[in-house]
Amino acid sequence: MLVRAERRGFTLIELLVVIAIIGTLVAILLPAVQSAREAARRAQCINNLKQMGLALMSYEGVAGSLPPSLVLKGKGSTVSWFGGWSVHGRLLPFLEQGSAFNSINFQTHYETPENMTVTSTAIAVFICPSETRPESKVEIEDGETLKFGVSNYGFCVGDWYIWGGFNSNQTNRSAFAPNVSRRLAEFSDGTSQTLLASEVKTYQPALRDCGVGGLANISDPAQIPSPDANPESIAPEYSSCANYTGEGHTEWPDGGALQTGFTTAWAPNKRTPGGSGRTLDVDLVSMREKKGGPTFGAITARSYHPGGVNTLMADGSVRFVKDSVNGNTWRALGTRGSAEIISATDY
Repeated sequence: MLVRAERRGFTLIELLVVIAIIGTLVAILLPAVQSAREAARRAQCINNLKQMGLALMSYEGVAGSLPPSLVLKGKGSTVSWFGGWSVHGRLLPFLEQGSAFNSINFQTHYETPENMTVTSTAIAVFICPSETRPESKVEIEDGETLKFGVSNYGFCVGDWYIWGGFNSNQTNRSAFAPNVSRRLAEFSDGTSQTLLASEVKTYQPALRDCGVGGLANISDPAQIPSPDANPESIAPEYSSCANYTGEGHTEWPDGGALQTGFTTAWAPNKRTPGGSGRTLDVDLVSMREKKGGPTFGAITARSYHPGGVNTLMADGSVRFVKDSVNGNTWRALGTRGSAEIISATDY
């Protein structure tokens, strides 16, 4: 008699049970893996800021002061010379980028052909691992192809008030300003309570050159709107200004506030209107520094890390400031000598 061998295998129900178990395990483990990856990215971001902090301390030790946000010459409202070189560019030799620094001609504009080799270079320490658009910017200008490395770190260049122009003797209240080199010893608020730098997003949508002499309702350095005010009410330019660009923080060589700075006008990751049906989270500046100023602007610290931004303080420490920080506390951290009293529990 022929005896058939019994066939061994999985039933459909058994397969479905196994698939369900695997799916459940993936659902449990995937968030943990993503959380671990984000923790690693945040740690690298913190390390980048710490390196920049050490570079700033070394720069001050050599030069006797911190670098200016940019250097430009002119008279009245006319700019006669603008090299544009940023704090980032001046820190290169202290970030193990000596060869890049030595290739820069600081006497000429950063867009000149002789400087394009270094300006097109993506500097790793300037880019946060969580950034979704770390690629260099490429543009065509007067038939010439220009390429620029981006940056996720901006230096604190004011609240709303950034620069008064050539006719003003009033500088901003923050650590960095055009044509000004400040010493850490001048920070009477205390180095542990003064912002030097913070995270920003590359390719940040922005409205620029929105007003000669300032914005319609914001033109007096002594009269700065409340950080809790409605953005569109105090700055109608959010809806009316037509000079839109999606290229904020895409040129690390450019010392202009819109490219390598930030202001404490709004708390970190503040949602701001864009006008004309545009998406939210738009930065806003009046006349840019290279256009002659005066310059007022809300260039917001932003990050892809959940809940806030990493910041560099003047004592070299790196702290994570939550989105929920009180706007006045954020403003106080951005000043170097306004005598505000801040507790470590406030941010």
